[in-house]
Amino acid sequence: MNETLEPGLYIVATPIGNLSDLSPRAGQVLAAADLIAVEDSRVTAKLLHHLGVKRPMLPYHDHNADRMRPELIARMATQAVALVSDAGTPLISDPGFKLVRDARAAGVPVTTLPGPCAAVAALTLAGLPTDRFLFLGFLPAKAAARAQAIAEVAAVRATLVLYESGPRLGDCLAALAAGLGEREAAVAREISKRFEECVTGTLDELAARYTEAPPKGEIVVIVAPPGDAPAPDADAIDAALAEALTRLPPAKAAGEVAKATGADRKALYARAMALKGGG
Repeated sequence: MNETLEPGLYIVATPIGNLSDLSPRAGQVLAAADLIAVEDSRVTAKLLHHLGVKRPMLPYHDHNADRMRPELIARMATQAVALVSDAGTPLISDPGFKLVRDARAAGVPVTTLPGPCAAVAALTLAGLPTDRFLFLGFLPAKAAARAQAIAEVAAVRATLVLYESGPRLGDCLAALAAGLGEREAAVAREISKRFEECVTGTLDELAARYTEAPPKGEIVVIVAPPGDAPAPDADAIDAALAEALTRLPPAKAAGEVAKATGADRKALYARAMALKGGG
């Protein structure tokens, strides 16, 4: 017998490959929900068939979200509404954040059921730094816009994570190589499926490989952060500290400049005190 759910919004992560990756709790919520908001009912129907249940579904995607959102919010007052994407965690490069925002504004309880996420799974496969990472979703398809988007993150000292399609992968990797230089990277595809693979190399090497043989399947690209930056110029640091001291006390000025330049905070504080005292 299905568990009874309280009215509200339930964000349910679904498998990105093997259907057995669905958590028992997620399965229970999908089986008990009064309504499931889905990207594609055909995709979610396969998951429900795997669970051996049938539940009402209502399409919710980029093309109808503005129209369907008020209806879903209204239903949440008396019904348990589950939100799923075609695969993975809803809201991660998928529609949904406006639904969560409006549900909260309407006083609707929101519950999340964590689970599979292709971006995070690919990070665990790549063997690249994971202490800091930036998720970029899909880069623009047009070359000029894509190059601009890459330039905006070129100096970010974090591992970059992005999604891409098979036919565009070679061009995407070549653009990344042109905009970021010789960095280590990984291409993960078919995660949690029979033919899962994670290929590593430099951006140039991977661009050559996948330009010649575009792959199929869902793809995640992971790019290593930039190498060690050169030491900040002492005159530039003094200028930054002097400017910060016009607005902030020495300790906070040192902290602000340390964050911006990567320089040692204690040394910056000592220099800030010297500048403050005219030394």
